[in-house]
Amino acid sequence: MNPAVAEVRTAVDSFCESQRIPVGALILVAVSGGADSMALAAATQFIAGKRGLRVAAAIIDHGLQLGSDGVAERTAGVLRNRGFDSVVVRAVEVGTEGGPEAAAREARYLALMDISNELSASMIVTGHTRNDQAESVILGLTRGSGPGSVRGMPAFDGAIGRPLLDVTRETTVAACIAEGIEPWADPHNDDPSFTRVRIRNTVLPTLESELGPGIVDALARTAGLLRDDDDALDLLAAGMARTVMSAEGGVSLDAEGTASKPRALRTRLIRLAAAEAFLTTLSHTQTLAVDALLTDWHGQKPIDVTGGSVVRQDGRLLFRPRSEA
Repeated sequence: MNPAVAEVRTAVDSFCESQRIPVGALILVAVSGGADSMALAAATQFIAGKRGLRVAAAIIDHGLQLGSDGVAERTAGVLRNRGFDSVVVRAVEVGTEGGPEAAAREARYLALMDISNELSASMIVTGHTRNDQAESVILGLTRGSGPGSVRGMPAFDGAIGRPLLDVTRETTVAACIAEGIEPWADPHNDDPSFTRVRIRNTVLPTLESELGPGIVDALARTAGLLRDDDDALDLLAAGMARTVMSAEGGVSLDAEGTASKPRALRTRLIRLAAAEAFLTTLSHTQTLAVDALLTDWHGQKPIDVTGGSVVRQDGRLLFRPRSEA
């Protein structure tokens, strides 16, 4: 067997094993027509047969390029010719909020969830590779918003599975060649107006050239390590919240008990309380301002934050929703 084909199939098989996908379950493969998703589709079809699973494909036509409907139908035809019994092509309308990349991603995932529900699929899987993970880490670093942005994509997030996160893009391309699959080359993947394209075609090659090979592997490994640490800190904070947070008469934190914690845990406790009180997430700046009520207390006035305000009173931080503030 071709080594690239074997690597992709092994990744899918290991993923199915780790997720304990039961016999008879339906896996929905998100397919764009590119090498990553086509290699995933072929491998998933093979592994599904081996494991007694069912497999379907979903192709989302974003309508952002002339002839995108033809590309979607061509991709569907390739999959049907390869034995896919269920192939769904769905056109979506892409908005503008958050920029073109974010808007397209939101439209795509909403459509995938709809199709998954219609087919009663157990899981959606996407063709994100190790290269995509490295790009995500760099994007997160540019935002400067902590481990939550740099931890990359998980192998499974409760709805979306990513079996190929340990497989490189070079491997998926080689697997397609070996399988006789001619993937679609999306022109957007070479459009420098997109941030990810600049990272892929300029930033990462420059890092490889200046610092030596292995940058993609190092970034993906960093994401995994950060995810482990981030999850552990989240778990610790959730446990601590049971002793310092109260919902009686409104959400509040014990000031002294919270102030004694390391900042990584204090800020998590603050965000947990804000989420409980305001059903929203505080910005980094807002979180630090609230933290100052704990570590630099000198009688400050209430701090306005998203959804309400926070004030220190009688030894507690009180999180007051806007309607009560």
